[in-house]
Amino acid sequence: MITVTGATGNVGRTLVEILAAAGEEVVAVSRRDRPAGPAAGVRWVRGSAGDAVGMRAALDGSRAVFLLLGGELNSRGESPEVLLDVIADAGVERIVLVSSQAGATRPEAPAYARLRAFETAVRASGREFTVLRPGGFASNAFAWAESVRTRRTVLAPFGDVALPVVDPADIAAVAAAALREDGHAGRVYELTGPEPISPRGQAAVLSDALGEEVAFVELSREEAHAGMARFMPQEAVAGTLDVLGEPLPAERRVSPDVAAVLHRPAAPFAAWAARNLPAFA
Repeated sequence: MITVTGATGNVGRTLVEILAAAGEEVVAVSRRDRPAGPAAGVRWVRGSAGDAVGMRAALDGSRAVFLLLGGELNSRGESPEVLLDVIADAGVERIVLVSSQAGATRPEAPAYARLRAFETAVRASGREFTVLRPGGFASNAFAWAESVRTRRTVLAPFGDVALPVVDPADIAAVAAAALREDGHAGRVYELTGPEPISPRGQAAVLSDALGEEVAFVELSREEAHAGMARFMPQEAVAGTLDVLGEPLPAERRVSPDVAAVLHRPAAPFAAWAARNLPAFA
């Protein structure tokens, strides 16, 4: 049995589908209601990785756990060791943790301190572990969905700064491999797309997919900060804008890890956009 946290998110939802299709018994943990559709082999549990005590039932009998941290990342949350103790007590043998590329490339940045603490705790847990460090998600483009639907416009800062955004489905596929297969213990995988693409370039891809012009309007850093601060913690906004506006060479680099694990190229932004086009139509 495999326990998946964040099971209704962009990564977790696809991971649950991959594991169930492979015949795995899955415990899907989410703070949201379970999605509609077939659920053969999947047991849904309301909860999150931020509630270690609440995770006990979800972990009972599992041989592996996928940890994707969301609201648990604020500095007032439980110590990572509390959750790792619960995982050990449940007899879980293998942990796959989603961390962040920027947590490694920007070791002093406070926005990523919680993820770094979880990485340290997982390494010291005595369990088999694999750490996934994705760069920017292609699915962050969902933030533009309403403006594209209603005004055929993308509004974003740093219009010509290109980064190799990763398809969340590729993150899920790599996670499934690490959860199910041997050979990934102790590995840290940096997950990116196959090529850098700028926000202006992403708008052009959406335009091509829709068959209609999608205009690009560049926001100032201040305008972007004000918009993001409505749903993100202050330090997370600053850290995200630093990466988007002044990426380090390591953050611009295309990693080979997706292709190495999956034995196929990483998916480009265009593939993600085509699959999710209804959100923008």
